[in-house]
Amino acid sequence: MRFATYQHQHRDRVAVVDEDGTLFPLPGVTSLTALLAETDGLPGLLAAGAAALDGPAGPPVSQVRLLAPLQPTSVRDFVTFEEHVEGVRRSVDGVAGVPEQWYAAPTFYFTNPHAIYGPQDGVPVPPGSAVLDFELEVAAVIGREGHDLTPQQARDHIVGYTVFNDWSARDLQSAEMKVGLGPCKGKDTATTLGPYLVTSDELEPHRDTEGFLRLALTAEVNGVTVGEDLLSHMSWTFEEMTAYASRGTRVVPGDVLGSGTCGNGGCLAELWGVHGQQTPPPLEPGDTVMLTVEGIGSLTSTVVPGAEPVPLPAGRRRDRRRA
Repeated sequence: MRFATYQHQHRDRVAVVDEDGTLFPLPGVTSLTALLAETDGLPGLLAAGAAALDGPAGPPVSQVRLLAPLQPTSVRDFVTFEEHVEGVRRSVDGVAGVPEQWYAAPTFYFTNPHAIYGPQDGVPVPPGSAVLDFELEVAAVIGREGHDLTPQQARDHIVGYTVFNDWSARDLQSAEMKVGLGPCKGKDTATTLGPYLVTSDELEPHRDTEGFLRLALTAEVNGVTVGEDLLSHMSWTFEEMTAYASRGTRVVPGDVLGSGTCGNGGCLAELWGVHGQQTPPPLEPGDTVMLTVEGIGSLTSTVVPGAEPVPLPAGRRRDRRRA
């Protein structure tokens, strides 16, 4: 099933989307995140969707404003594509190859769950940035609480998938990474999710013998294809990522786990590393990015002007004498 969150006649609703693009609203449901917490996993979500399909039809998708499918409880963004790591490392740090430590575990960082944008939202340029980039990813959505999961157990905790655009201010990110804590404002302004949450059972026919989902990925900027890859080029499965995320802690319904950016043009920074120059150029207001994932859909966003940064002083250099 495909689930959508949308706005129609000034009301937010959650619905199942049929093959013709007709919405079948779930009575009284305004938050997919809340529904996931109530249904506790895929069987409960499918039952709620089946009941909606037996009810009255709503408007077609073309007559509503699609919102992000859910407002995540948390967002972990992984980095699971070797080709992306190699290309961006060359672009940002001028260093070739993949760090050996990268292969030890599926590394992730937490990004901002309060800056989630939907398929029809303009995406603002981060304040102070002149080097905006997109990142083509797929996100797994958690539907059941769990902790210290095995990959086998984790499969029952993934309720579905959506397209994930991790907008990145490369100039801010590059400066921040020198401190050694990871990205902050370089990733803080926007993450776009959508257009739908596709339940995990829908994508099972695409699973290969190693457990990866073999889905075609395409990135376009202003109608020109700049990247193509396969989701099965990940170095860890979503189940392995979920198991690692739950190690020593817990995952809960509504958590979002990004795959990390795919290779072969899954973002501009990788191409800059390959070309040795910023070609194609960084994104500017008016540019449109369309990310397409086989079996899930296309996520289209237009860049809009952002706010000017509020000035702050540089850090004070303190006299450290204790006397």
